[in-house]
Order: sequence, then structure tokens, then C-alpha cells
Amino acid sequence: MKINKTNVARLLDKAKVAYQLVPYEVDENDLSATHVADQLGENVAQVFKTLVLHGDKSGYFVCVIPGADEVDLKKAAKVSGNKSCEMIPVKELLPLTGYIRGGCSPIGMKKHFPTYIHHTAGQFDHIYVSAGQRGLQIRITPGDLIREARAEVAELTHEGVKSKY
Repeated sequence: MKINKTNVARLLDKAKVAYQLVPYEVDENDLSATHVADQLGENVAQVFKTLVLHGDKSGYFVCVIPGADEVDLKKAAKVSGNKSCEMIPVKELLPLTGYIRGGCSPIGMKKHFPTYIHHTAGQFDHIYVSAGQRGLQIRITPGDLIREARAEVAELTHEGVKSKY
């Protein structure tokens, strides 16, 4: 099966970053990272989801967190220099980033936003993030992702709280 390269893959090629494109079966009724991890046969702690938030001071920013976790809005606000923040409405995602829900990547958004990656990424040899479309993940080392997304490592989740998404 031929996998068409996404914009994310082209950007990583241009930067000479090693990665692997990994397809999975999409379930339109379950776009969760837990479903993706099950499809990949991987630990959900290694499958990261990309969330776009809006802060009261800085504007838009991105959090990349383990798939089963929930972002802690207080921690995200603090690390991004805001007093408060909130997830953006799904309808704003495509016009703002160029990506749809379930296919949002921290690499290759229409515009670069400050990006923060949860510190647990560094525990793994490789992690997975969206390749920029539903049904395709990028397997990449955390260091390469941090460099290419121009991200900072931070504590971003509620300890021990798992997401319903």
C-alpha cells in the first residue's frame, strides 16, 4: 500500500529528520488517541495528541500531551505566560491551523504557535504524533519532534487524570 506523503512528512524530509509514516484504521466515531494506540498496537503513553489553546495574554498556543491524558489548563496557562486559557472551539481548528480534529500535527501548521510538549515524551525512544491527516501517524524521536516543532518541554497534564477523548 502506497502512503501519500503529507506536508508534515515533506517538512521532515526537508529538515533531514528520520521518521516513519504509520497508517491506522480511522473510526469516525472514535477519534481518540486511545483508539489510535490500539490500532498501532502501541502504549497510549507514546501516542501524543496535539491540542490548540487560546490564552488571555499570548493568544494561541499548542500543547502536545500523552493521548490518554487531559491537559491541565492552569499548568498550560502558567507555562505559556497566561493567567488563563481554554481549548479553542473545533470549528476554529481548520481555519487556524490547516488541520482537522483527529489529524492535527504540531508540525506544519499554517502559522507557528508557541508549542509545549509534555515532559514524559523524553522517556521514550520514539513517540507518535499525527502526520497531519486522520489515519496516519508519524513515528519520531522526541528530540527531533521538539526541535522541529520548536517546542519547550513542560508539565501539562493533571497527574493521574485520564482524558475521556
